[in-house]
Amino acid sequence: MATFGALVWIFQDGHLAGLLGGFTVTGDIAATVPVMLFALSFGLAMDYQIFLLARIREEYEITGDGSAAVARGLERIGRIVTAAAVLISVVFLAFAVSDITLSKAYGIGLPLAVLMDATLIRGLLLPALMRLGGRATWRAPAPLRRVHARFGLKEYDGAPDAEHLVPVTAAREGVSAPDRM
Repeated sequence: MATFGALVWIFQDGHLAGLLGGFTVTGDIAATVPVMLFALSFGLAMDYQIFLLARIREEYEITGDGSAAVARGLERIGRIVTAAAVLISVVFLAFAVSDITLSKAYGIGLPLAVLMDATLIRGLLLPALMRLGGRATWRAPAPLRRVHARFGLKEYDGAPDAEHLVPVTAAREGVSAPDRM
């Protein structure tokens, strides 16, 4: 929402037109700008969200302490998320030098959305909400737990299944696991 407010202030009201290389102020914003900005920023935000939550979940499985998991997960992945947000923002800022107003709007709106999401939402609001949620943050809803129990679903822990392990002697002889059966 703050991104849309900034776009209205800049492109609809005409502020910073001189700083951005000049553009024609029409008094409105093209209808495609908010839709595309939302779609692109939402997609990028989900990437950051997945990285961050996966790391926090890993820490929670190791420690069992929600507060420590959030702090340690942010400590470990925070710099990577911030660096990725800055890099993608620099790429999007290149659109701001275009002579096309629509491209300028994307070049200003996308970096604002990405940087606000990476800092304010993922850096402040998400950890605060996870802390306020307490143990409920780490519980799956009852229907999902039943599905997991019924079908034997679990998260991949990175360790290979026993049936896919090949003994060292068989591996040296060039025999694969299915051939040993």
